[in-house]
Amino acid sequence: MANGDANNASSGELPGRSTVLPNRLIGGSECVTRLHTQIERVAGRARTVMIQGESGTGKELVAREIHRVSDRGEGRFVPVDCTAVPESLFESQLFGHVRGAFTGAAQSTLGLFRAADGGTLFLDEIGELPFTVQAKLLRCIQERAVTPLGRVEPISVDVRIIAATHRDLSDMVGQGLFREDLFYRMNVVALQVPTLRARLDDIPSLAAHFLDELSELCEEPSKQLSTAALTQLGEYTWPGNVRELYNAMEHAHVFCPSETIGPEDLPATIRREPGAGHLPAEARILPLADAERELIMRALRATNGNQSRASRILQIERHRLHRKIVRYGLKSLLGCGRS
Repeated sequence: MANGDANNASSGELPGRSTVLPNRLIGGSECVTRLHTQIERVAGRARTVMIQGESGTGKELVAREIHRVSDRGEGRFVPVDCTAVPESLFESQLFGHVRGAFTGAAQSTLGLFRAADGGTLFLDEIGELPFTVQAKLLRCIQERAVTPLGRVEPISVDVRIIAATHRDLSDMVGQGLFREDLFYRMNVVALQVPTLRARLDDIPSLAAHFLDELSELCEEPSKQLSTAALTQLGEYTWPGNVRELYNAMEHAHVFCPSETIGPEDLPATIRREPGAGHLPAEARILPLADAERELIMRALRATNGNQSRASRILQIERHRLHRKIVRYGLKSLLGCGRS
């Protein structure tokens, strides 16, 4: 590794990345136990892995676990959020460049592929990868080499590639939005991360883990959930999955004045679910903005993220719907049909 490149090696932690998911798979439900078994088998055998699952289920956590238990565990785990990198910078970020390769390239950079040499490169939301970059990615996988921008000769790399997506890539292939050859190359070994509603038995252990983390972070005594609060959590549908559970625990940790969290300390979106009939009527009424966000979420899920169809269902102009999607942070629900 050249000194210049080494000095510019990226850790892969792109600006704006954060995770609120646990640092290990927690829970003893049947689907989590099965996932643990699949991870063990995949870790020592597959060079490329596709992880599928809804937003907030913990796809990066699964990728890190594959890396940790594999013979690459001592190498680097380099995550790349494909939604956070401008298309114009993708090639340079992934493959690196040499000095003078383009205007502004004042020095050579290693690129995330070479930064992950000997370890694992995790491409989160690979469905967002620009079509022009997909061909180069396929070549890197097949040839086990990268060619930095401005360089002619390829450079060998030893990298395991794990990709994740909440999208239906086969549908994207049919619409010409994702390369068919790359899809079949990446989809040989695929893991499905279960939703939280499919593993409700794990909620008590997950919630307790989050509360312990929050108490340690805030240097405060640990808090625990009452039986009634646990019942509320078990009756909720969890559209945001494990990430939403963490947010709910953070909310409860902040607003609960005692060491025992009751239903009244949970977010309103959870309290309003069936089973909350014992609460005062006014506590079960959702704020207007929350109600609108919920309706938009339902419409997007019903149409697989198609904004045009969702706008017709909601009887709202498409451009107004898009502004609300951005305002309420629902862009992750957008599917392939954005027209």
